[in-house]
Amino acid sequence: MTRFLSILALVALPTVSYAHGDGSADGDTHDMMSGDHMMMDDAEMGDHAHMGADQDMPAHDDHMMPDEAHADGQVPMTAPEQMPGMQEAGAITEPGQSAFAAIQEIVAHLLADPDTDWNRVDIEALRQHLIDMNNVTLHAKVSESDIEGGARFEATSDDPAVTASIRAMVPAHVATMNGIRGWEMRAEEIPGGSALTVTGADAQKIRALGFIGILTVGAHHQPHHLAMAKGEMTQGH
Repeated sequence: MTRFLSILALVALPTVSYAHGDGSADGDTHDMMSGDHMMMDDAEMGDHAHMGADQDMPAHDDHMMPDEAHADGQVPMTAPEQMPGMQEAGAITEPGQSAFAAIQEIVAHLLADPDTDWNRVDIEALRQHLIDMNNVTLHAKVSESDIEGGARFEATSDDPAVTASIRAMVPAHVATMNGIRGWEMRAEEIPGGSALTVTGADAQKIRALGFIGILTVGAHHQPHHLAMAKGEMTQGH
């Protein structure tokens, strides 16, 4: 019987040591630490339960929602094809400058036309014309006076280059568009530029359009630009 109890004690000894960790701490210390740990766990669990009931905690599932912002205010990454401004190369249409765009359009037309006579093509003449258009549109000083049946517009500039552009465009426009919409147009040279007189049955419409509006009427510039670039005009504006 005594031998049996000794064997039983030897078998139980490792179990007691494992329960105390490395066997160096006594049972009372271990019990106190265990009790403190249990009290801390209970307090933390209570706090978490309180926060869960009274506050909105960021859910883990939020990270799985690409279309909504995270709780910290950061927007999740989006696939490149969904990012603003990311377009295919074919969708880009702006050439960067309007005169350049006009020339580009004409050149594309000439290249696509098998009947283009490349011995007559004059793209530089078109460029010079677009410089005149830019000068008149943006840099000419225009004064207007109402007259019976319409208006008189005086376009002038102190810049000789702008004056030359005005004198190139106004008479040429009158020569091309006189009589359109039943309007009578006259051009005359004045100091620093040219005067454009326009009269017709709808005088108020003429006055409302003004100088630059009258120059746009007729939409003749596009075919005019093509003819100029193809070298089919002996003179132009």
